[in-house]
Amino acid sequence: MKENMKVRSRFEKLEVWQEARKINRVIYRLTRKFPREEMFAMTSQIRRAAISVSSNIAEGSGRNSDKDFAHFLEQASGSLMEVASIFYLALDEGYVGEGDLDPLFDELERLAKRTASLNRSLEVPTSKTPFNPRPRRA
Repeated sequence: MKENMKVRSRFEKLEVWQEARKINRVIYRLTRKFPREEMFAMTSQIRRAAISVSSNIAEGSGRNSDKDFAHFLEQASGSLMEVASIFYLALDEGYVGEGDLDPLFDELERLAKRTASLNRSLEVPTSKTPFNPRPRRA
């Protein structure tokens, strides 16, 4: 976030949201290299998935319960996997190289772990997420 910007919402303070925002910039930079004929297909899809990560973190943080927040973190995690999957297709098609993807995949993995950690910290008794939330305290 820019130094002079005022923090207005809870999500802006979350490190996972800040990391997702940085990853979005990397993804936009990489997808600018994609062929023009992919603009409304792969480029659009991968950008929407990337935007979904930061958007779901932000939206979930504004919900009134940990259960709702956990649900949105699950959605963000799914979008991270979608981004990775589409980039494998881009690699297969020769739009990006392994040297482009290794650092991005490291960042995606790091964000996935941090998102999972945030999800586990929530007071959610059951969840469909693979994050294995902590059991509720009695």
